[in-house]
Amino acid sequence: MQVTATLIQYYFFCHRQLWLHANDVRMEDGFHSVEEGNLIQDKSYSQRSSKYEEVQIGPIKIDFFDAKNKIVHEIKKSSKARLTYHWQVKYYIYILEQHGIEGVTGIIEYPKERKKEEILLTEPDRERIKELLVEIPQIFNNDNCPVVLNKPKCKNCSYYDFCYTNE
Repeated sequence: MQVTATLIQYYFFCHRQLWLHANDVRMEDGFHSVEEGNLIQDKSYSQRSSKYEEVQIGPIKIDFFDAKNKIVHEIKKSSKARLTYHWQVKYYIYILEQHGIEGVTGIIEYPKERKKEEILLTEPDRERIKELLVEIPQIFNNDNCPVVLNKPKCKNCSYYDFCYTNE
């Protein structure tokens, strides 16, 4: 399995979630929070699909890329998991650079909060991504699923029932 932006996000959110997703235990489909995020993306910027391109490079899919201005646009419902979103966009920028597209930046938009954040990829970020490309496969190729975090953020996770069912 190749490292995707989803796995980058999950690395920063929960290694157990990363392992489960990478090992084909998918709980996101139909989960209320994921559905709400998709709805916000579809409704907030409905003109985007005609204005910007969807770019697919291997397993990486960028929904909104402004090729003229070299900007990756990412829409999120909330800024609660900012760090995970930052690394998702940084990974998109890194992949585009690896394919010869220089000078790319990113913007994360939170329509419900009326906020935007500009994302830049620095040299230390590039080095960290290289480390992640080694660390993430070590996690998902491990025979054992990582332990439950048991943190407040777990209550809003699509894997909550999977992790906390005592059967």
